Amino acid sequence: MLKMLLRTIRDIKNGGEMGFSSLLRRSFSVRSGTVVDMGDKDGELRVFMVAGEVSGDSIASRLMASLKKLSPLPIRFSGVGGPRMSKEGLESLFPMEDISVMGMWELLPHLNKFRVRLKETIEGAILFQPHVVVTVDSKGFSFRLLKQLRARYGWQELNGPLHFHYVAPSFWAWKGGEARLKGLANFVDHILCILPNEEAVCKLNGLDATFVGHPVLEDIFEFNLGKQASPHDLKIEGSSEDFRRKFAVSSEVASLEGAAVISLLPGSRLQEVIRMLSIFARTFDQLKDSIPELITVIHVAPNQHVENYIDGVIRKWPVPAILIPGGHQHLKYDAFSVSSSALLIQKAFIVESEIYDLGSIRDCSCW
Repeated sequence: MLKMLLRTIRDIKNGGEMGFSSLLRRSFSVRSGTVVDMGDKDGELRVFMVAGEVSGDSIASRLMASLKKLSPLPIRFSGVGGPRMSKEGLESLFPMEDISVMGMWELLPHLNKFRVRLKETIEGAILFQPHVVVTVDSKGFSFRLLKQLRARYGWQELNGPLHFHYVAPSFWAWKGGEARLKGLANFVDHILCILPNEEAVCKLNGLDATFVGHPVLEDIFEFNLGKQASPHDLKIEGSSEDFRRKFAVSSEVASLEGAAVISLLPGSRLQEVIRMLSIFARTFDQLKDSIPELITVIHVAPNQHVENYIDGVIRKWPVPAILIPGGHQHLKYDAFSVSSSALLIQKAFIVESEIYDLGSIRDCSCW
């Protein structure tokens, strides 16, 4: 997978853009000529963006930064997002965490709020009159939004905005998943895929699609900015010394016989964090008697609900713990470099485990 992903990178010299940025250059000159024409008449390009998770906030913020560089017109954003999108100029209609829910059972207690937020988002989009709507992942909310927006414009017999969805639904993980793609063409104009095999499958099922590369690769390039190296030689290496110095972890801890520093990545959505931390807490309650010196490093997603929950849980945590705030990439990799093991949810590590040089992390358990 790594080699396939790396082959998609172009224009990397001198900090050149890649992935979706390359698509944007082509889009502005070819596919989206009508969008630019409409924006030219209005004197600006209006983009309505929605992200419902921490990962989506990161992807969307990079997209916003690229759009500001590449757009031939002044650009204005509206929609729903998190702190990284806010830094790029988005004033979110409401906190992103309000739509960050997992699955039907987790959604049920929040169903009324979900419906209210969906209605607010639709009304916000209509009022904003965007030329383009971009939703990022969070397919439960995103597809309902795009479907209802398309219907609203249809009822009013108006030419609606183009609909892009970034991160293809995981059709390969569903029974009959490919067949479900066919209906998306009714309200999604273009899918931006992050895995190499997805583009062809989407096209076979009537969906315009472009493989733009995995966002994890952008972490690698940002981490190695200014370095002269082949894409295949780039990697991420943290500093264990910097981590020990910052958090006063003695050098003996990571090497003492029977001792361990263990990284925990419990996820970014509150429901999964509550579930995983309860499992992790029971695990460390059993480990603390058999391992003489044990420290946990908990990587906290930049989600206010998650931050508040972990702040409360950590008071009763069975072993000493260090919290790593989200959005601090160098600190994250420094923590990896000093860790002997990691406990994490599978989705957070399936691609990273192939791409990152995580040094001393030797045992990774995934849920």
